[in-house]
Amino acid sequence: MSFGGIEAGGTHWNCAIGGAEGAELTRVETFPTTTPAETIGRATEFFAAEPGLEALGLGLFGPVDVRRDSPSWGTILSTPKPGWENVNVAGALADALEVPIALDTDVNAAAVGEWRHGGAQGLDTFVYLTVGTGIGGGVFANRLRVHGLLHPEVGHMLVPHDRTRDPFEGCCPFHGDCLEGLASGTAMRERWGRTGEELTDPAAWDLEAEYLALGLANLTMTLSVERIVLGGGVGRAPGLVEQVDERLRDALAGYVPAPEVVAPGLGPRSGLVGAISLARAAR
Repeated sequence: MSFGGIEAGGTHWNCAIGGAEGAELTRVETFPTTTPAETIGRATEFFAAEPGLEALGLGLFGPVDVRRDSPSWGTILSTPKPGWENVNVAGALADALEVPIALDTDVNAAAVGEWRHGGAQGLDTFVYLTVGTGIGGGVFANRLRVHGLLHPEVGHMLVPHDRTRDPFEGCCPFHGDCLEGLASGTAMRERWGRTGEELTDPAAWDLEAEYLALGLANLTMTLSVERIVLGGGVGRAPGLVEQVDERLRDALAGYVPAPEVVAPGLGPRSGLVGAISLARAAR
């Protein structure tokens, strides 16, 4: 018995096979997110080669319609990713593979993985925040994934922006200087002219930690989270988790207890493990 999982990001898709329980992945493939036809086609080939596939869990970049009773369920909405707006990804995979599809956002899938097998086990309310090309957040409240009108888009919350200290206008095509526009990997590259991997200036990382802490302070105040799991390519930068944890305490100023900021217990596998967990529940 096997189950499939996809962590479908705007930069790469990660596909994996897992068994009936646990966090072990038996087969994994990663490829770039190119055109919808090519990317969905490569994923289809990967899973079609797996005999006895029971179900597929899909953690998809968004915004995406996750309302199961909606006629546009599984469709990517107003994404800045060229060529992907209004693409029904879940429908295309369901038609090609003829197995049940369990859908959520890529960050909610990662939150599921951390809740079941990683750094958020046993918690009622927490946030998984990924900082990479963009910023997204998977939210658990009272042991349930949060959905509603759509799904949380915590990367697009507004945070204080001192334009004297940081004259960068922000890179979000919708909101300019929202959290993603100021603190994503894309923002770092456009502001400093180098990627996060290339940046060694302490001032750059100090600013990054401050913006992230301000966003996490908003989440702490509104959701009363017990823990924040900080992942993604930028999130894995050495020392950033500790910097953000310290800055969050400063931002909260003792008004409420500060939740612990931790690295993902599953490392870069959170999304895949969570997607496979979703698949197990869908069969």
